[in-house]
Amino acid sequence: MATLPPSMTYIAHGSGGPPEVMATAIGPVPAPREDEVLIRVAAAGVNRPDVAQRKGEYPPPPGANPFLGLEVAGEVVALGSKASGWTVGDKVCALVNGGGYAEFCVAPAVQCLPWPKGFDAVQAASLPETFFTVWANLFGHGRLKAGETVLVHGGTSGIGSTAILLAKAFGATVLATAGSAEKCAAMLALGADGAIDYRAQDFVAEVKRLTDGKLADVVLDMVGGAYFSRNLKCLRLDGRLVLIAMLGGNVAESADLLPIMVKRLTVTGSTMRPRTTAQKGAIAAGLREKVWPLLDAGKCAPPIFKVFPLAEVAQAHALMESSAHIGKIILTVP
Repeated sequence: MATLPPSMTYIAHGSGGPPEVMATAIGPVPAPREDEVLIRVAAAGVNRPDVAQRKGEYPPPPGANPFLGLEVAGEVVALGSKASGWTVGDKVCALVNGGGYAEFCVAPAVQCLPWPKGFDAVQAASLPETFFTVWANLFGHGRLKAGETVLVHGGTSGIGSTAILLAKAFGATVLATAGSAEKCAAMLALGADGAIDYRAQDFVAEVKRLTDGKLADVVLDMVGGAYFSRNLKCLRLDGRLVLIAMLGGNVAESADLLPIMVKRLTVTGSTMRPRTTAQKGAIAAGLREKVWPLLDAGKCAPPIFKVFPLAEVAQAHALMESSAHIGKIILTVP
């Protein structure tokens, strides 16, 4: 095993603020705990929680790495005393507990997955955050099954595009919303059965039209309060509303709750970062069994919109905040 350097480059964000507060810094290479592996990072994904944390709106949970970055791909270079399933030299992607914007990052061994066949570091780094989130929420809390209909909001985001790909792969009918004709075309290209431009169309009316009045079984929503009442109107009997973000606010004003009772609706949701290592490991195991064979077969790879070198992280965050992207934004680590 090669000798590891004592220090590394990582991205610091100080006390938070606009993208420009982020800068490269030098710090010690982290040592893996007994259940962790140390990864030499080749690429890291950029996600909405990173932006929220940088702005001071999403503090890391107690005990988590305080620096940015929740998903990486790279090579295992060291293992903790009780980290099983991996050896030095393995190529892995991982959902990490912070610190992914760096040359080295630790990850619980159970939160790592192998690079799918034919994937490079950039493609592998696009997987963990969105695939863990979609698998846990859409197929776990949302109980989506083959033959059902799902409405995915934000269908060209990393989460949205992954949801479209996986829902279609597992036999669901997929309707999705986005904010332009270009993005609607992109969602159809990903496999969505219907695309709704929420800026030009009433998505409730469109869901009714596209389903011949039968409505959706599941709504996967990242908007929150601003969409709450309308989401309830999109659901049929025994439907499930799954909340994964609150980009439109966390308060639903003057919401009519009667549909929840009349249609026996389930309203649920979750966040990923506060889950325990065991819980995240169980999600990883489900992905490896059910989803990784699809990726190995060349299916369900999420679109990569743009790749930035680590030093240009401010531009990557600015792009994320603009919502101009279609698919994933990735940082490469030299």
